[in-house]
Amino acid sequence: MKRLLRLVALVVLTGAAWIAWQAFAPLAAPPPPSAATDRIDRILIEKSARRLTASRDGETVLEFPIALGFAPAGDKFQEGDGKTPEGIFLIDRRNPNSAYHLSLGINYPLPEDTGQARAAGASPGGDIFIHGQPNSFGSLVTLSGDWTAGCIAISNDQMKTLWRLARIGTEVEIRP
Repeated sequence: MKRLLRLVALVVLTGAAWIAWQAFAPLAAPPPPSAATDRIDRILIEKSARRLTASRDGETVLEFPIALGFAPAGDKFQEGDGKTPEGIFLIDRRNPNSAYHLSLGINYPLPEDTGQARAAGASPGGDIFIHGQPNSFGSLVTLSGDWTAGCIAISNDQMKTLWRLARIGTEVEIRP
């Protein structure tokens, strides 16, 4: 009888350990971008999905979750509104010395954005970037939620990858 109880206890403990491992084991790391991928030609930002997708020749190379401006609904209209602009832009500058971990600038505002804001007596704003986390935090923290002034933020490791792949002239489409 004692042997049977020990056997049952062993089976129960083994089962519990297996269930705990399945629930709490570390997840496998996602595969790294292909070593053959040395650049991308397009970045798609889907604001509602909080997703950045980078592609080359129409094939997805990577996808990252993003943070947006602190008031992300709708298109950017004026400086200080906390919105991330919508439309088709280009990467027009790279800043390795940004206050955020690396940054890729987009060519916002476009002439139509400037005209619309000025017609309303406002400034359209500018300095919209895809960037990493604030340098003051180091790589220890990735801020959650929408916290930028209108930029697109990703983790520092993700930014290193995007920085390596994106060139000046890369198309950036930002959708609602």
